[in-house]
Amino acid sequence: MPFSNVKRVLIGEPFPTSQEMHERLDKVRALAVFASDPISSNAYATEAIMSVLIILGSGALHVTLPIGLAVAALVLLVISSYIQTILHYPDGGGAYTVAKDNLGRFPSLLAAAALLTDYILTVSVSVSAGVRAVTSAVPEVFEYRVLIALGAIVLITWVNLRGVRESGTIFAVPTYAFVFGVLLVIIIGLVRTTGLFGAAPIPPSTEEVAASATFTGFAYIWLLLRAFAGGCTALTGIEAISNGVQAFKPPESKNAALTMVAMGMMAMSLFVGISYLSTHLGLIPRETESILSQLARRITGTGFLYYWVQIFTALILFLAANTGYQDFPRLSSFLAKDNFLPRWLQNRGDRLVYSAGIMVLAIISSLIVLIFRADEIAMLPLYALGVMLSFSISQAGMFRLMGRIAHLKPGESMRTSVTNIHYEHGVRWKQGLNAIGSVVTLVVFLILTATKFHEGAWVVAVLIPLQLYAFYSIQRHYERVADALSTHDLTEKDITQVADVVILPLADLHRGSIVALEYAQRISHDVRALVVFTTPEEEERFMRRWKRFNKITCDVNLVTIEYDYRDVLYPIVEYIEIVNGEEFPDQITTVVVPEFIAETPAANILHNRTATRLRTQLMYFKDIVIINVPFQIDSKM
Repeated sequence: MPFSNVKRVLIGEPFPTSQEMHERLDKVRALAVFASDPISSNAYATEAIMSVLIILGSGALHVTLPIGLAVAALVLLVISSYIQTILHYPDGGGAYTVAKDNLGRFPSLLAAAALLTDYILTVSVSVSAGVRAVTSAVPEVFEYRVLIALGAIVLITWVNLRGVRESGTIFAVPTYAFVFGVLLVIIIGLVRTTGLFGAAPIPPSTEEVAASATFTGFAYIWLLLRAFAGGCTALTGIEAISNGVQAFKPPESKNAALTMVAMGMMAMSLFVGISYLSTHLGLIPRETESILSQLARRITGTGFLYYWVQIFTALILFLAANTGYQDFPRLSSFLAKDNFLPRWLQNRGDRLVYSAGIMVLAIISSLIVLIFRADEIAMLPLYALGVMLSFSISQAGMFRLMGRIAHLKPGESMRTSVTNIHYEHGVRWKQGLNAIGSVVTLVVFLILTATKFHEGAWVVAVLIPLQLYAFYSIQRHYERVADALSTHDLTEKDITQVADVVILPLADLHRGSIVALEYAQRISHDVRALVVFTTPEEEERFMRRWKRFNKITCDVNLVTIEYDYRDVLYPIVEYIEIVNGEEFPDQITTVVVPEFIAETPAANILHNRTATRLRTQLMYFKDIVIINVPFQIDSKM
């Protein structure tokens, strides 16, 4: 089956560009597509807080709820900032666009590098966490965890390649099923803990864990800050909607903002509910069972609802990777448009998605899964650093934007480098919220970096500068290309003349090379057939065939080279260089390369591919034009 047919079966029929609006997302699908990461973080965010506090003993776990409320307040603060971002930057781009418009090139690239790193880790960590949920339920498949993780990446990649709308439909069921299940557990838990409707109360756990260390003064505050930073994993993925505003149905900004509000309310209701009940019931974080699993079991037993929560927790942990699949390709397309990444990353595929970005993300995240053996615990120290840095930069950019708006008078407007801004009421308090959010998220970033540096966070600290170097290198390359292609100061003297000579390298005379000979004689009267002989027998055989086709070869100059080595490409390239550099300096020399094309791509491995190697070597020489003359091999012959 031809590759194109296989592609149609797997991906589906291509969408015309005119169908783009039909492929955009309504708010219900968009919430499933963009919010899977922040919603799924409820499976471990509360536990991340408790896992730090347990160092002080079980008595310290009562601080979980206050810290959880502080995290929720920060989440709402960040969400309010991103709603402003969505409304002021309706074309999308999130932190990158905000920073580029208000802070300059370097901060915008720093935010982009941080986010790209976070999106890659989102896929790797989420998939690995989903695998852990599966292997916890079925320990027999533990040794296959890497294969399961890679299979999940392949599956999610395939779904995303089929189109945004289709992926939204597929991912909606697990996302809403998880929210429904956990929310129902929380409601039942609240009813039973408060004794409403005469419900049977749930006795709190009496288990106690002794403190493993004693902290006072600054050390105690530092531990609380570590717990707060751990809970801030609930913030991962919040910026996703602001990057993909143009994926929404019109009115894009309004729908995106409403979806952001719904996501915040939904995610934080679950987070605060889990934190409250976990504290009230005296749950203890364990390696063998998650806090969410303990909570569901204590409240509902091990019946249908418990398994519902467990199954959809595993599924949404897998699907949390979809946030990375939505935003990595989009952010890459923005960077590619600005010449900081390869331009092919801004091209959309058959199904109107950024297929190249999706594939790049799948490959890199798969490599990380292989390196870390699908162990999300080992990857967690790398996680959330990038998103916190981007949050701080984004809100600093919005602080600057609000300051510019504050100087406008009623009815005034102005154009920035990216968007239009207008006078707004209450802009000063919005600016204040942005300032607080920027400082707090920067503090969280510094805490995460300091506390997780020796555990692997140093990798992110190295990757981000490397990405910045790559961004600037790519941009310099495109600037050199633009300068080389510019016609601004081009004169007639600068225009290279085409030399009236065609060089035709030949290995033998056959149907393909005869077609190439006939073609070469049509474009020039000075055709030079170039043949390299390594043995007398080769020369005798070739000359016999050359004379046989005298009617075709009589007007062709035959250039023969006797060569005592095996690599015949060296004398061919050397001769072409001499002709181009000495006989026709500062002119374009044409090289016609005959090549037969095998009946199937797999059959190509049976041949030397000398023509391909020759083209590869010649393409880096100046003033040499290569013309390929293919000769197809019919499979019926």
